[in-house]
Amino acid sequence: MAEDEQVAIYDEVEIEDMTFDKTLQIYHYPCPCGDKFQIALADLQDEATDIAVCPSCSLMIRVIYDLDDLPKPDSDPEPEPPAPEPTEQQVPIAA
Repeated sequence: MAEDEQVAIYDEVEIEDMTFDKTLQIYHYPCPCGDKFQIALADLQDEATDIAVCPSCSLMIRVIYDLDDLPKPDSDPEPEPPAPEPTEQQVPIAA
């Protein structure tokens, strides 16, 4: 958005009050219409925008956050430890 463009903001919300969806990499916050405001982690990290929008209505909120406090990109997720290999155990057989 252009610097001189005015946007009607419904509210300002601290990022700590929002819910982070690790799978979708987006932050959610309840909207009065019953849906949720959404903003992508990538948009916050790139500082492209700090405005979360509701997909169901025209309301928008400004997200208050510190860039250093955002989760790191999931480009290199932690590998899960390998599952232990099944070992063959000898079972004593009664004679």
